[in-house]
Amino acid sequence: MQFYNRTREIEELSRIRELAFTDHSRMTVITGRRRIGKTSLIMKANEKTPTAYLFVGRKDEAAICGEFSVTVSKALNVFVPEGIQQFQVLFQYLMELAARQPFTLVIDEFQEFLNINPSVYHDMQHLWDQYKDRSRMHLILSGSVYSFMQKIFQDSREPLFGRADTIIKISAFDLTTIKKILKDHRSRYGNDELLALYAFTGGIPKYIEMFCDNSKQNPDGLSIPGMIDFMIRDNSPFIEEGKYLLIEEFGKNYGVYFSILDAVAGGRNTQPEIAAALGDKSIGGQIKRLIEDYNILVRHRPILAKEGTQAVRYELADNFLQFWFNYLDRYRSMIEIKNFTGLRSIIKADYTTYSGKILERYFRQQLAESQNYRDIGSWWEPRGDQYEIDIVALGMEKDRALAVEVKRQRGKYKPTLLAAKVERLREKVLPGYEIEGRCLSLEDM
Repeated sequence: MQFYNRTREIEELSRIRELAFTDHSRMTVITGRRRIGKTSLIMKANEKTPTAYLFVGRKDEAAICGEFSVTVSKALNVFVPEGIQQFQVLFQYLMELAARQPFTLVIDEFQEFLNINPSVYHDMQHLWDQYKDRSRMHLILSGSVYSFMQKIFQDSREPLFGRADTIIKISAFDLTTIKKILKDHRSRYGNDELLALYAFTGGIPKYIEMFCDNSKQNPDGLSIPGMIDFMIRDNSPFIEEGKYLLIEEFGKNYGVYFSILDAVAGGRNTQPEIAAALGDKSIGGQIKRLIEDYNILVRHRPILAKEGTQAVRYELADNFLQFWFNYLDRYRSMIEIKNFTGLRSIIKADYTTYSGKILERYFRQQLAESQNYRDIGSWWEPRGDQYEIDIVALGMEKDRALAVEVKRQRGKYKPTLLAAKVERLREKVLPGYEIEGRCLSLEDM
């Protein structure tokens, strides 16, 4: 699949590289979840400049240094002394080299040094402080384990805290890019197919690429049945993806976190409901970490509610993980006995209901990307669910708002019911506001 989007990120990396090459060394940190396209972005941004790309695998430090020395020698066409067995020594050599010639050094999966030799971070801090003002290196440090990368660079107790000149967090593709990719690979796609691609991938580039590559061999690969068939089959990379992604973050003690995420994916979206699903365990600390340290859960409050309100609902931040927990983890027993036909049938039968819930996420994102609103959320009354509005968006003008009812099929929309909810919203939360009520359906994607 061709390279899409990332224009702003490439421009930013180019700007920083120019500063590093003409002034003094700069450190850029790039984070983002697995499969988000960090490496592709870095290599695209540096494809025409001297660049050494180093990938930190889980190997002995001496073995890694041997591999790195060969890579640096070839990439920069320089002599690297033989026998380097400590990364500290190699990094010092590179900083000294950058005093004589400018280049970009990329260290990918940088957090893996925690498993190899954690003192690397202290050694790098010392050498960076010593050499950065008299060298011309653009040092790019990339990692996909969000919690570790956050700890390394944003924990004041860590040696590299405050050293990064720029931290870039790579997000999933926006809706415009997803539409462009789908049109390039299925010119006459329908909105339901767009919703399915969004629901199954959440805009994660690698997952989209896998679907598009499959469509080159299968003309119906980007139809809804085609996408489901591709995911649910023997040896499908999607089947274990969620587990690999999360165990990287949580480590060996992942059981409680998995149970919380499974409960939320299944519709238990309040803390009492989640705790009950886990046998009334105390889970406040784990939920806090899932939100703040792992960036996997999202906390929602009714729009304009105060931070201390008890009316809180939780949601998985990642569409793919939402799908993975709902079907690939929940029906693990069917996968174990290779009943892929049965699981495909379940997902296809559920698709209309399941995608209807994802459609609300889609429109929330669509409204956010329009940049026409200062706050976007939902609204519900803490007691009962008689009055609940799917999306409430506050306009840039102070006293204007949009209240949205999301329906897959516009024919199921009841204007009088939304009008009653809007009046309740105005009475309770937005007095004096001009509130537009609107239905958004598949037609509006």
